[in-house]
Amino acid sequence: MKRHFILLGAVALLAACNEQTTRRDDFAVHGIDVSHYQKQIDWGRIASQNVHFAFIKATEGQTMQDTLFCKNWDEMKAAGIRRGAYHFFRPGVSAELQARNFIATIDLQHGDLPPVLDVEVTDGYTADALAEGVKDWLAIVEDNYKIKPVVYSNQKFFNQYLAGQVQDFPVWVARYSSWRKPALADGYDWAFWQYGNRGHLQGIDGDVDFNVFNGSMADLTGLTLQRPAPLLNRMPDPVPPVAEPLPRAKGEAIAANP
Repeated sequence: MKRHFILLGAVALLAACNEQTTRRDDFAVHGIDVSHYQKQIDWGRIASQNVHFAFIKATEGQTMQDTLFCKNWDEMKAAGIRRGAYHFFRPGVSAELQARNFIATIDLQHGDLPPVLDVEVTDGYTADALAEGVKDWLAIVEDNYKIKPVVYSNQKFFNQYLAGQVQDFPVWVARYSSWRKPALADGYDWAFWQYGNRGHLQGIDGDVDFNVFNGSMADLTGLTLQRPAPLLNRMPDPVPPVAEPLPRAKGEAIAANP
């Protein structure tokens, strides 16, 4: 009998993972997040379907830049969608070099959402090394744009590695559930919730992540950059690589889904 219940549970879990994500009707402000994996996007059609904001992958590690970032970045603004950009963090790469990769790519403008640091993997490094790198990236990027970045992670990873480390920064959390809201450790609240990764919209072929904002449109506007003047007068100077590698943790690295 016990084996029978376990089998039923596994089947139910598999079905839930493959179930199309349904738009929530209990939040007023809706968004998506994309990268080059979504390929061509018709942002005008996206904006007509009650999508108020979107985050797009911009950079990863020291040198990687998303191949469709520039195109999507411009078209999102033209469509009237609040736009934001994120960097996928690699713990084994200098946080300063990663921050400069992001800064050299993103010209944040008046009304744009804050920068986002996507932290999902340890890559085999210690929790202390991870936290140190995350804090360094956040400090450099905040100092450059004069706005607090958003920290993104899935609920399990955040509670294990980031809770207690990123106080005062807005949190964007992934928890795929049709009814359970995020539950973050240490009393953290969330600003954005990625509640499913199998959403469908006209203008995107295939699946897309669905998100909501924990507030009103006025609250979302209050979170955006409010500086009409250009932020970057020149590209940052290059910095030397890290002299010594960070210490690795024992055990398996957590799988990435960048």
